[in-house]
Amino acid sequence: MRINNNIMALNTYNQMTTNDSKAASSIEKLSSGYAINSAADNAAGLAISEKMRSQIRGLDQASSNAQDGISMIQTAEGALDETETILQRMRELSVQSSNDTYTAEDRQAIQDEIEQLTSEINRISTDTEFNNKSLLDGSLENQVDVDTNAAKISKISVDDPKFAAGDYTITTSAITFGYAVGDVNQTGVSAVAVETANTDAENIAPGEYTLELTETGDENTFDVTLTDADGNEVATLENQTIASGGNIDIGGINVTFAADAEAGRSDIVVDVTATFALSDDGGATTLTSKTVTNSTESTVSLGGLELEINDTLDAAGGTATISTNNNSVTFQIGANSGQTTDMTISDMSAHALGVDELDLTTSEGATSAIDILDDAINAVSSERSKLGAMQNRLEHTIENLTTSSENLTSAESRIRDVDMAKEMMEMTKWTTLQQSATAMMAQANAQPEQVLSLLR
Repeated sequence: MRINNNIMALNTYNQMTTNDSKAASSIEKLSSGYAINSAADNAAGLAISEKMRSQIRGLDQASSNAQDGISMIQTAEGALDETETILQRMRELSVQSSNDTYTAEDRQAIQDEIEQLTSEINRISTDTEFNNKSLLDGSLENQVDVDTNAAKISKISVDDPKFAAGDYTITTSAITFGYAVGDVNQTGVSAVAVETANTDAENIAPGEYTLELTETGDENTFDVTLTDADGNEVATLENQTIASGGNIDIGGINVTFAADAEAGRSDIVVDVTATFALSDDGGATTLTSKTVTNSTESTVSLGGLELEINDTLDAAGGTATISTNNNSVTFQIGANSGQTTDMTISDMSAHALGVDELDLTTSEGATSAIDILDDAINAVSSERSKLGAMQNRLEHTIENLTTSSENLTSAESRIRDVDMAKEMMEMTKWTTLQQSATAMMAQANAQPEQVLSLLR
């Protein structure tokens, strides 16, 4: 029997220390509600939980951002509602002034109201703000500055709100022509090309054109009409002798015939093709290109830009150099970088809408104003439609963010939060063992006292 080293007491002490630590850990979890209170509790779980918490808080803030975006849109759309009401009143006055039952004094009174309404449209455009940010004055609209336009494109505008600001070059290839004979029995067409000597060649647009030959009654003599794909007349020639080796110039197109034209077989379809290329400043790197053939559209979408071509393309091609800026509103609608959406709001001033110089003092001016106001109303309606579509999108975004946050919170809870019922069982176990170890410590400490019985 040894008394210097009470092994039973040491063993009991070790068990009691373990029980105390486990019981303390259970009490800490029960009091905090967390299964992980420090990295030592679950190192990997803590790292996963913290990443999830970052995402959850980011999603909640993104939802708030989207709601702020909706508020901004509602502010702009509400102002445009009043602008459209004003335009409707201006149109009503234009119809009224078009009637010749009114005197010059009457029309001047109408004009006075028109001028006041125009001023109010401008005031709405300049004074409509959200958090001191102007909404309708064009400051939130992407713009293009055309430095040179040898390509003779009618209008260049930014179509994609995410289009990067910078300097760009737009290259238009030389217009090329192809042709097909409308009637399988037609013969004699040997070539179709641009007639560079013809000044009309400066105004040819991509598309499908039809050359119609109408017999006049004289041998090999025809009236010639060039029409576009919509059936609109482009150019006409009368009493043209079309025989082998002959050619005609019409609307910028030169057609050479290898044989005599034949009556009853008159349609020749001409395809006009042009390629548009968008490159960086100086044209060193081509970013995108688009070939337009048989186009009946007046616009070409090119890598986020919109080109209005109409009838101004140069047959020889050319380049345009432009500078763009990006004033679009960016909404951060995700928890991570890059999870954004962009929106632009057009200039809604009277000048931008084209209603700043209406003259209703004459019947002719009032009649003309009706068409102008129709276009302005359509422009405002289109802008309101765009804003409404973005609002609907953001509302769906909020629903998605809320659902994602809820599901991610549930997943994080399974890692971080304590199961109270289970932990109560653990605490009961460890406190019971703690009490038992305390009792056994007392028994182990009493063992050395038995040595005294040997000394009697």
